[in-house]
Amino acid sequence: MKKESTLSRENAVFTEVVKAGDYFLHDVKKGQKFRIVDLEGNQASDSLFYNTHNKEERYSAENTIREQMNIFLTTGTVLYTNYNRPMLKIVADNCGRHDTLGGACATESNTVRYAIEKKFMHACRDSWMLACNENTDSNLEKRDIAHNINFFMNVPVTEDGYLTFADGISAPGLYVEFEALMDTTILISNCPQLNNPCNAYNPTPIEVLVFD
Repeated sequence: MKKESTLSRENAVFTEVVKAGDYFLHDVKKGQKFRIVDLEGNQASDSLFYNTHNKEERYSAENTIREQMNIFLTTGTVLYTNYNRPMLKIVADNCGRHDTLGGACATESNTVRYAIEKKFMHACRDSWMLACNENTDSNLEKRDIAHNINFFMNVPVTEDGYLTFADGISAPGLYVEFEALMDTTILISNCPQLNNPCNAYNPTPIEVLVFD
């Protein structure tokens, strides 16, 4: 369900533009809100979320899908952890639908999906690993990289039950906004994928804003 935010960007207490192929790592407090903005349209934002004080507790696709009885995320969706506790709530979304099944690109999947010579191209899992290695105080390790959400990515399910990667439904300036229901660590790979037509083979920046 599409819903516009009531928050003005001028009131944000934190903003950062994340270039295509870069990662974003940031903590938000319970009660704060944050917004992910698709600045130029159809840019996949591959996102992971963790309990700031216990990284073993993280976003769970399985629990979120079961509790919502929906494989797509939008306004009103509550994201649950692997401890089945509410972590985040989507409070505004003018894109309308986000994918929680398609997973993230990796060297292995690039090889399978596209060609053997694509193996060494930068991928989302590389960005997450770089974030872990460059931010050791975050207490995140390879073992903490689990299933992610692909914001702004269109991954419909066919009648015979298969996933397909289709043209995007996002557009420049569209966003998804959350309320933190616990202290939460955000880890985003702003997808560097050059082989997927969903983004017209042109990865672009996103912006993240935080509000008190």
